[in-house]
Amino acid sequence: MSASSTGSGSALCRFAHYFVVCGIDTETGLEPDELAALYEWLEADRQGRDPETATKGENFDQSPLKRTFKSKVLAHYPENVECNPFDQDAVNMLCLPKGLSFRTQKDNRDPQFHSFLITKEDGTRTYGFVFTFYEEVTSPQICAAMQTLHQMHHAEHASSPTNPCPTSSSSSSSSTSSSSSSMDSLASSLDEAETPSSSSSQVSGAGSCGACSGSGGYDASRDTLYVSKALCLIAPMPFMHACKRFLEQLHRAVTSPQPPPLPLESYIHNVLYEVPLPPPGRSLKFHAIYQPIVCQRPGPRELPLADFPLGQAFQLLGVENLVQLFTCVLLEMQILLYSQDYQRLMVVAESINTLLFPFQWQHVYVPILPASLLHFLDAPVPYLMGLQSKEDTDRSKLELPQEANLCFVDIDNHCIELPEDFPQFPNKTEFIQELSEVLLHFGVSPEGGATSPTTTTTTTQNSTPGTELKNNVLKELVDDGRNGNIGGRAVDVLELLQGNATLERLQALAKRTGVSVGHLEALSRAHASTGEAGRDGGRMSAADEEELRNAKLTVQLREVFAGRFTAMFADYEAFVIQSAPDLESWLTNREQMHNFDKASFLSDQPEPYLPFLSRFIETQMFATFIDNKIMSQWEEKEPLLRVFDGRIEKARLYNVRAPSLRSSKYQKCTVLKESTQAIEQRLMKIDHTAIHPHLLDMKIGQGKYQQGFFPKLQADVLASGPTNNKWSNRTATAQRRTDRHKQHSEHLGLDNDLKEKYMQEARSLGKSLRQPKLSDLSPAVIAQTNWKFVEGLLKECRMKTKRMLVAKMGREAVELGHGEASITGLEENTLIASLCDLLERIWSHGLQVKQGKSALWSHLLHYQAREEKVLQQQAESPVSNGSERRRSESGIGLPTLRVSLTQDMRHIQNMSEIKTEVGRARAWIRLSLEKKLLSQHLKQLLSLHPLTKRLYKRYAFLRCEEEKEQFLFHLLSLNAVDYFCFTNVFTTIMIPYRAVIIPIKKLSNAMTTSNPWVCVSGELGDSGIMQIPKNVLEMTFDSAFRPHTHISTVFKCQNLGKLTTVQIGHDNSGLLAKWLVDCVMVRNEITGHTYKFPCGRWLGKGVDDGSLERVLIGELVVPASEEDGGRGSRTPPLQRSPSQIRRISITSLSGRGNKPNSAQIQESIGEAVNNIVKHFHKPEKERGNLTILLCGEGGLVGALEQFFHHGFRTARLFQKNVFVWDFIEKAVLYMENADQMGDLAEVPQPVSLNGDTLCRYVNAVNNTPRSIGKDGKFQLLVCLGARDQLLIQWLPLLVECPVITRMYEETALLRDRTTVNSLIGVLQTLHDFPITLETSLTKGIDL
Repeated sequence: MSASSTGSGSALCRFAHYFVVCGIDTETGLEPDELAALYEWLEADRQGRDPETATKGENFDQSPLKRTFKSKVLAHYPENVECNPFDQDAVNMLCLPKGLSFRTQKDNRDPQFHSFLITKEDGTRTYGFVFTFYEEVTSPQICAAMQTLHQMHHAEHASSPTNPCPTSSSSSSSSTSSSSSSMDSLASSLDEAETPSSSSSQVSGAGSCGACSGSGGYDASRDTLYVSKALCLIAPMPFMHACKRFLEQLHRAVTSPQPPPLPLESYIHNVLYEVPLPPPGRSLKFHAIYQPIVCQRPGPRELPLADFPLGQAFQLLGVENLVQLFTCVLLEMQILLYSQDYQRLMVVAESINTLLFPFQWQHVYVPILPASLLHFLDAPVPYLMGLQSKEDTDRSKLELPQEANLCFVDIDNHCIELPEDFPQFPNKTEFIQELSEVLLHFGVSPEGGATSPTTTTTTTQNSTPGTELKNNVLKELVDDGRNGNIGGRAVDVLELLQGNATLERLQALAKRTGVSVGHLEALSRAHASTGEAGRDGGRMSAADEEELRNAKLTVQLREVFAGRFTAMFADYEAFVIQSAPDLESWLTNREQMHNFDKASFLSDQPEPYLPFLSRFIETQMFATFIDNKIMSQWEEKEPLLRVFDGRIEKARLYNVRAPSLRSSKYQKCTVLKESTQAIEQRLMKIDHTAIHPHLLDMKIGQGKYQQGFFPKLQADVLASGPTNNKWSNRTATAQRRTDRHKQHSEHLGLDNDLKEKYMQEARSLGKSLRQPKLSDLSPAVIAQTNWKFVEGLLKECRMKTKRMLVAKMGREAVELGHGEASITGLEENTLIASLCDLLERIWSHGLQVKQGKSALWSHLLHYQAREEKVLQQQAESPVSNGSERRRSESGIGLPTLRVSLTQDMRHIQNMSEIKTEVGRARAWIRLSLEKKLLSQHLKQLLSLHPLTKRLYKRYAFLRCEEEKEQFLFHLLSLNAVDYFCFTNVFTTIMIPYRAVIIPIKKLSNAMTTSNPWVCVSGELGDSGIMQIPKNVLEMTFDSAFRPHTHISTVFKCQNLGKLTTVQIGHDNSGLLAKWLVDCVMVRNEITGHTYKFPCGRWLGKGVDDGSLERVLIGELVVPASEEDGGRGSRTPPLQRSPSQIRRISITSLSGRGNKPNSAQIQESIGEAVNNIVKHFHKPEKERGNLTILLCGEGGLVGALEQFFHHGFRTARLFQKNVFVWDFIEKAVLYMENADQMGDLAEVPQPVSLNGDTLCRYVNAVNNTPRSIGKDGKFQLLVCLGARDQLLIQWLPLLVECPVITRMYEETALLRDRTTVNSLIGVLQTLHDFPITLETSLTKGIDL
């Protein structure tokens, strides 16, 4: 074959790049499939056996007709295309993914059609369309070899009576390269799967070996042997229907009793060199052997080309399943399609891909995964792959390396297995309803599972080719005349020619050599018009109508999906951050830049959309989409982006969205009808017709026609095409445009290679593997691929932990008063879910043997079993393990909480709410992260080297020491911030809490004869009142060995969330009823979070303010080990109980020099109100607890108390403390008396009403059955006044009350009208917000 290389210029515009024939090479004979042998090697390695011995020795267990043999590319034309180099190994592997298969005349030999695609390293795709049929074997050597193999197979069985006849599912771990690939559950190289009816050739499986020589055997004397042969067209665009029809007609020409009108070379040369790609928005007709073929290409404003029947994908899976699969693909999970039929795999994969518009799948994409590439299922990256199943294979026997984040799609059984923790697509119900309506309109059931035959099996039509020619040629040639392709002929000559193949050949020869034949160069216009009228008036063929129907259904379904994205991302441009001045600086700093304002975008979305959108905007496909948007300022817009932006513009013209931004109302697609009009118009009026196939300058007598055999083609005539095509101008224009674009890039000062490098680096987050290379599968290449996985996982870990830290610290900076928040609880949850997914992928990489769905949990269980064994051995001589203990977090009171990986596992195992291994692994990760022990636990887990070695292969990530250390270091950095990712997610679980009441250190104050009680409240609820047994005194020693006594109790209740308040009190019984409490400590015994509730006050009648119960506000205690290490990056402390100094009675305060001045008091009130306003401006789920802002340190109650204390006369009256509450009670008493005497009758009615309200509230607080003391009553009144928006009405009443002169100095703030008016103005701002109070505050109040 002449090694000519077709220029890439013309190839860019050609419909097809290569024509390929694959089959058996009669010169080399029967060769075992090398790829099957390689697969054996990989399988042995995967199962921990010696790969070298696994592929040695012979095994004739399998019938030779069931084995696969090596196929070869017998011919491909042209030799090479510059823009699309021919990859012989990959094409051979994908044309016949199972190698050669043999049949006899007793077996089913229906031809099959399937397609494939090859994704090159730069991401461009090439499509292959394959027609496989069975051709009789004429080589006596091959028939003899098959006979010999069959005899050896028979002898093997005769000599081993213990070995029953194999059935189709026979599985042998030692099968060799000569006996095809391993029969492991993943092997997809069995031929039974091709057609159900091939079961007639299966060995029966009965005990006798006679069956082996029966229907399943081969006897050269009585059987005809057939072998598979594949005809393939490789094209740059997925014109599936056109290529399929061309290959079908080619096959018909081979099997037809009459030879085709022209040699096959004419048709192949025509489709390779003379049929152009249709221009965008145009249709093209070209001629195959018996019928013309029409294909069309969408216009620049339409959805991109998709020729795979989308309706079939919906029929196979059903709408519900397909939408779920679509959601998994959008969230970049691992997707495995599973079917016996290659074309079904391809149809579902391509259908899902086309529905992603305007986004594109960015990861591994192999719709048909050959058996030799099964190790790619081990890839710890997102992938979309298709695996061929064996007939009757049970899904449960299919061992997949990792399933934690896998979406498994069993196409043939119409079912789908989804990963856990899976958000639903927005408006899913309405979306499914709209899709169902479209399907029903076209007569397709939305439920799917239709068992109608797929398009893969091709049946030959009964009509004779000759008759069809008579019916078609006249119309077609007239049509060609109209399109200016061929000269005219008189109708009688046409009628004569249409039935005579010889004359037609002569005429074509005459035309080629320039000889004029009569009047044939003139075509009558009358005939042209008659022909046109006849053509237009004629009906479409059934096949054309079916194709049109499929095309219309496909485009309408795609429009519904595209409409959803247009509605969801209509305002995305507003959130794109364009910060770089030029392309070069943007590309160089891509990794450090934030390109999209995620927090603001999410805050603008309807609540139901958030679970899905928060995860979707973290994906690689969304990042690439935004990258393309930013680059469009400097470059030509990417085609998908151009179409999408055009649609958004159009939507804006018809629908101004601004007022209803947050509406989640479902909007139906409005362009369904118009979307199909363009398709119909292009089919009704063909824009271009290609040159008709014609005789070539061929050697006479070669390629002789022989029915049923595909001839050996003449290579020289197919090596290159003509240079004077009328569409070659288009090529030149395209080339000029490319050159211009190249110059423009150079003008930007950025080398194209450098730009490509930057782009790849910019997009490689989470994308550690480009496409698997199908042509080189040596163990060295596989090892290199695994190394890329390891590097990619480490980079992804670095990026994820950095993102989590930056986001979290951004939030903390806001709480400390800087800038804007950059993370929401939803976003944080998304990042943590993403970390869980990454850890699962790391633990799945390089597993020796898969056990359970979660590789991480499986490893933990192994570790737990070993630890328990060690503990049993140590039980006789226990030794304390110093490294396993953490110092007591509070220093006093609380016993040390043991730090133990296995203990945390037991907590998770005791949670009955979690049913699955994946769920347990995720819960364990969340718990470890919350306890700041994730890195430490994983280090401990991996420190058991013998276990890691037993579970993982040498190349696994967890056995790469340096990378593993870096990985643990990245996780350690997460200890710098506080997470509540376990507490906030598992809200319904039962949690043990330990409460310790610590009295002031003098022993006499620690004793009480009364019955104490506590009630612990958190963001999710309260524990209810729990009585504590009297005098349960425990003694502990601090680090200086000083004794401390305290009361301790452990209780179990439903998760309270973050703890906010503790109510503590007693019943005042017995002689020692007064009790001086220093603080209350409460610890969550699972997460280890410890809260301190400072008190520093007495509880008892006749002491302090006479309170028998107090509400204390909590603060999270930071473990001592973190005090220094976490400084500067730690989560800011929660507000605390008002400090001991402030809470001691005002008379004691009066003698001290630390009283705040008037300016400080006013500032603290403004700060307290400001904090409450900020609280309500946060999203509802982010707000935290309002009680802290009201009653905690720096809260509203404390600030107002300082205001009322200012200038208060605090002399002791009869040695008794005076409180602000005393002033309020006296003011109310005065108002009530004045009202009875009629003094208030003259005042305006609103003032009188306000007085009534104040009296009613104060009396309600005084009449509460709770003994909360005077300071507690003041706190309660302020809280109720803030809730019911009454504070600003009560202040003027207190100021006007004559009692104020007796109890306040002249200089008091409360007697300064200007200051009081200013305070009223500040408090007025609280009226815009609905303040709600915890039940712990309002218990017992009757208003």
